[in-house]
Amino acid sequence: MWFTKSFEEVVADLDANPAQGLSGEEAKARLQKYGPNKLKGKKKKSVLQMFLAQLQDWLIYVLFAAVVITMIMGEYVDSIIILAVIILNAILGVVQEVKAGNAIEALQKMASPKALVRRDGTVQEVDAETLVPGEMLILDAGRYIAADARLVESANLQVEESALTGESVPSTKDATQIHTLETPLGDRFNSVFMSTLVTYGRGEALVTGTGMDTEVGKIASIIGGEEETKTPLEIRLNHLGKTLGKLAIGICVLIFVVALLQGRDLAEMFLISVSLAVASIPEGLAAIVAIVLSIGVTGMSKRNAIIRRLPAVETLGSVNIICSDKTGTLTQNKMKVVQYFTLQGETSVEHGAPNTATDEAILLAKAFILCSDATYDKQTESGTGDPTEIALLLLGDDLGLDREELQAGNKRLNEFAFDSERKLMSTLVEEDGDYTVYTKGAIDNLLNICTHVPENGQIVPLTEAHKEAFAQATERMSTQALRTLGAAYKPVNSVVSTEEMEQDLVLLGLVGMIDPPRTEVRPSVQKAHQAGITTVMITGDHKHTAFAIARELGISESMDQAITGQEVDEMTEEAFQQRVDNFRVFARVSPEHKVKIVRALREQGNIVSMTGDGVNDAPSLQAADIGVAMGITGTDVAKGASDMILTDDNFATIVSAIEQGRNIYNNIRKAVIFLLTCNLGEVVAMFITLLIGWEAPLIATQLLWINLVTDTLPAVALGMDPGDPDVMKDKPRAPNENFFAGGAGIRAIGGGILIGALTIFAFWYGYYEHGFSPFDDAVPVETLKNARTMAFLTLVACQLYYSLAMRHPTKSIFQVGLFSNKYLIGAIVLGLLLQHLIIGIPFMQEAFSLHMLDLEGWITVIILGLVPLLANEVMKFFLRRRRNVAEV
Repeated sequence: MWFTKSFEEVVADLDANPAQGLSGEEAKARLQKYGPNKLKGKKKKSVLQMFLAQLQDWLIYVLFAAVVITMIMGEYVDSIIILAVIILNAILGVVQEVKAGNAIEALQKMASPKALVRRDGTVQEVDAETLVPGEMLILDAGRYIAADARLVESANLQVEESALTGESVPSTKDATQIHTLETPLGDRFNSVFMSTLVTYGRGEALVTGTGMDTEVGKIASIIGGEEETKTPLEIRLNHLGKTLGKLAIGICVLIFVVALLQGRDLAEMFLISVSLAVASIPEGLAAIVAIVLSIGVTGMSKRNAIIRRLPAVETLGSVNIICSDKTGTLTQNKMKVVQYFTLQGETSVEHGAPNTATDEAILLAKAFILCSDATYDKQTESGTGDPTEIALLLLGDDLGLDREELQAGNKRLNEFAFDSERKLMSTLVEEDGDYTVYTKGAIDNLLNICTHVPENGQIVPLTEAHKEAFAQATERMSTQALRTLGAAYKPVNSVVSTEEMEQDLVLLGLVGMIDPPRTEVRPSVQKAHQAGITTVMITGDHKHTAFAIARELGISESMDQAITGQEVDEMTEEAFQQRVDNFRVFARVSPEHKVKIVRALREQGNIVSMTGDGVNDAPSLQAADIGVAMGITGTDVAKGASDMILTDDNFATIVSAIEQGRNIYNNIRKAVIFLLTCNLGEVVAMFITLLIGWEAPLIATQLLWINLVTDTLPAVALGMDPGDPDVMKDKPRAPNENFFAGGAGIRAIGGGILIGALTIFAFWYGYYEHGFSPFDDAVPVETLKNARTMAFLTLVACQLYYSLAMRHPTKSIFQVGLFSNKYLIGAIVLGLLLQHLIIGIPFMQEAFSLHMLDLEGWITVIILGLVPLLANEVMKFFLRRRRNVAEV
């Protein structure tokens, strides 16, 4: 067992090279041997299993019963048609499920975790799935460990292992320890395990197990996969479908009772009632929502927003406050040191050009380089680590320091890792037998622990005048939107503890760095403002620095809208909650402040989106309605706590995601309202005609056909409607708003009644055209077929054409673009072609009891079919006119 061996033995057994890591070729070879570093997921359903699952529905059971009854009655054609509809509906369901599954798999691949490794002598970030035994794994705070590994080096390393051991307190790791075979998992301090979290310090480890060969893999082999859960949107739709289903079944039972009292053919009425129940219940809602969500979310991922939890799509439409970090999200995340300050004065830094530097400046740059975990390769112009630390490394290059030589000649013996409370990082290094502590961090915190400064070549006590000089330099840089960072050092005689490292230091100076705003952010802030969304900046930077950037981006107008974390602490909770909506910039905040800000905003009834990238951002990401993690700079913890991940760390992507989320929700709503309107039209037509004693205007097979053609094709096509370019002109949607808000319910009822009434009129006209009335007793079979054909074609035409009107509640079909949704046009054309096929092919015509119409009949069907669309367009015209008058 690896934990019982020294790391020298582990290196030998794994044929590893800790200094260089594996070569790229060797890593590929081992990947072929050991397989990808991932746990085996729940076995995917086969196509046959998915097909059978589509048939496991009580409505389908009723239809199967209808098939059996019709076969017993000798109505074999009806039996075949009903069976064909069942099978075709199941096939469509399988196709949708496969598409949704493929989309989700693609998203999971995009959101796969990363790991830092040393390969070919350089530190690289790779997909965790490519890790192999013998890999040199680099561990830092905030990153999930991607494989089981034996530590080679550790510095104040602490790992939270509750997922494996149940212990909530992080375990302190020590690479030098060797354990016995009986040592329990939680006490193996020289090892780290997959899916555990580095909470503090750093380390290096050799990968010993990947995939199912890890401790987590052993658990995964015993435990089954998680049950799939439905989103709140799907639950709401299922509830709606069941409620409507109960109403529809009640009406159908009533129709059957009426038919019984009227002395109609019970077998025929049973089939009609069952078919009407199936046709009137929107059982396709869940499938349509699944496919619309999967297509929409996949589209969002292509625009750099990965949705981790589907309910987030619904919540996006209600967001009215975006809390955003500054660095990397609102700015370019490309820090550059443009000034540095020592007691000799301020000096500007020229990039890519020779800079004359004093000894104090050289020592300042040296402190920053040796007190850093970042790397940067000048050849490839790429690095790892925080952009601020990379900028400090580049300062050394600008001042002519040889970083590789410097780092090779200084061995790090100890470190006091950075944390958000101290806002400091310290290292103890040894150079030619001399020991030196280097510390970097916030200048305010450094001033509290420094006692001396270099002045005129001498180390002198730190005076109030010196402190004032540093304070003024910090203030000047901050007003120029520069981020400041200081550095200090002290020679020591021997190895000292972490507590002793940050005492009695010599303050060297500070640097001013700038991270310019992203050019696309200001238009996005304006777009969000137009949509009723307020942008709030939350940052750890100085108040003046933060406000300067916020003012440039249009987030804030006056300094009164900026507040610091300290000022927040000085306010009572009630006072802060009352005033929180007035602030646009929160500066010098801690992770605890972020949670407090989010909660206060939510207490005021806001729906809040919050961005974060660090370990300590996880609580605020979870506290927000939408937690947004940075995909590039974000830690695995932040990503795990988030609802959405930005693959480009860009604020503009958040606004774009809200816009897309609104459009996705609107598309789902269109499909739902369309289905309900069509189903209501069928129920109205059947119920009214049977109630007044007429023959049924539609037979069972016709109802099932209409259900298949109109419920599937146009509804899915509406769900794929292109986004409304004006959607961001609307205010955020209330989170408890239902599908029928804003007059949608009235339009659905009105549309359903109109479609039903037109179908009844077409049925009557089919009699009238042949000189009969639906009230007549002795009516030729051809006349009844003609009337039913008129009703059948009119109902389908009304529904197909009406789908065009559903694309926008107020815009005309020409304003949204008649042909802008090619899927919908295709669905309508296909639906009309299928109608012509079943009426034009003699066998199909006979199967559906249809009759070829004359010219007058066709003209009537076309005119009646266009009425709901035209009526809706006229209504929209008056709605637009009334809105324009109200705006004037």
